[in-house]
Amino acid sequence: MPQLALIRHGQSVWNLENRFTGWVDVDLTDEGVAQAKHAGELLAETGFKPQHAFVSVLKRAIKTLNLTLEGLDKLWIPVEKSWRLNERHYGGLAGLNKDETRARHGDEQVRIWRRSFDTPPPPLPEDHAYHPVNDCRYAEVPRGLLPGSESLKSTLDRVEPYWTASILPRLRAGETLVVAAHGNSLRALVKLLFQVSDRDIMDIEVPTGNPLLIDLADDGETITAARYLDPKRAKPLPPLPGA
Repeated sequence: MPQLALIRHGQSVWNLENRFTGWVDVDLTDEGVAQAKHAGELLAETGFKPQHAFVSVLKRAIKTLNLTLEGLDKLWIPVEKSWRLNERHYGGLAGLNKDETRARHGDEQVRIWRRSFDTPPPPLPEDHAYHPVNDCRYAEVPRGLLPGSESLKSTLDRVEPYWTASILPRLRAGETLVVAAHGNSLRALVKLLFQVSDRDIMDIEVPTGNPLLIDLADDGETITAARYLDPKRAKPLPPLPGA
């Protein structure tokens, strides 16, 4: 039976500094490196044997995947990178301290920007350094697809076609996969996998560097079991579909 491991990148520099990050390409902290290595150890203890890996094009996720695969002695497996697995784009909030932003705009407004399903933060203009049209890694992406800001809904709209075209067919074929990505792009995958409602998905949080291991039936879609491998750092999971 196929398995799927979802791993949010280890702690990043801006996680530590309590800043909105999004598509800004910040690095892992020493703690984030340790979390990524531990993720590989935890997966190895279960006998997890991935055949293919998927990752965003941001270094904190790429380094997390590499460290995880090293712990599994699986650095040689094929890896597919896609911008569609990037974190949600935080628009004009990118780089801002979260506490300072609350003080400036109020708790309720920041809560709406962060936790509503379909309300994005203020967008960045295209001439801003943090807008992806100015980043060479997105040169092959049609300009109209590159966001200046995203809600969770628009993040889901970006992730879902990639899930359907690239990841799900491999699970249906019986492959065991690992995906290293970000809090909101993984939240989108959890929404699809667990059939979570638009309202309930806002209460789901994926912890950094703690693998979510999902056992699937032979059809590659029906979840038979799901668990975080480090119970001390686990977050509540939605009920299994049909439970």
